[in-house]
Amino acid sequence: MLNDKKNQQLLENWKEKGVDAIPSESYIWYEDNWAHDKYEHSHQRYQLTYVEDGYQYFHINKQIFLVPQNHVIWIPSNLSHRTTSQAKTVNLMIILFKTTPDQTFYKDIHVFPAPAVLKEMLLYAAKWNQQLFDEEEHTVFLRAILQSLPYFCEENQFLKIPVPIDQRLTPVCNYINVNYRYTSDTDTLAHLANMSVRSLQRIFKQQTGITIQKYTQLIRILKSIELIDTGQYTLTQIATMIGYKSLSAFTSSYQSIMLSRPNVKK
Repeated sequence: MLNDKKNQQLLENWKEKGVDAIPSESYIWYEDNWAHDKYEHSHQRYQLTYVEDGYQYFHINKQIFLVPQNHVIWIPSNLSHRTTSQAKTVNLMIILFKTTPDQTFYKDIHVFPAPAVLKEMLLYAAKWNQQLFDEEEHTVFLRAILQSLPYFCEENQFLKIPVPIDQRLTPVCNYINVNYRYTSDTDTLAHLANMSVRSLQRIFKQQTGITIQKYTQLIRILKSIELIDTGQYTLTQIATMIGYKSLSAFTSSYQSIMLSRPNVKK
């Protein structure tokens, strides 16, 4: 094994040259209170990110992917991305792989909840945090994680916030993003888009893959995740703050998107 001084020198070297200069086949970066660079960047390595606590938004190809607590995102090689988050604390692990198996899975973006066995594997792998050299167990274990990902993936498409290309829909999305607490009047939205209600509904679905009502629901649930993260409100308060008339209605809506019931952080 390399001594600490040599390892530190290698760390400083790759930080200057970028992650593609890391010598190991796979590299782990596990850190509390994560402060990721917010500028757009890309690298040749494939990236697996596990959010242990908090949440992050990944901005990729005019789409925004929410990665909440206990979820992972897979990002293919050479794909430009940036992150944002208003979470109080973001604890996460990144694993960067030089190569992947020749399967379609690894060529696409995936966001999914980490099953218990994957979380245990990731936590075990944390012992190789920022290790720049390969050794047998390190190589074999991380390869096992990589090859298991397609079997762990139970993707939730609603964690992706669609961004329409048609610029006429930009003011519509902006309006909903600000006024998500209220039921948006379709006539008002059609006026903002300078088109008929029928055309708006048709084009919005074509551009985003979901209806205006579903988009509003998605934005509400994403806002609820941010509010839950603060630890300042009860679920009943959050339900009211994001526009639901009852806790049961909010819980049902949350579960349909997140595939789990909401829980206030302790």
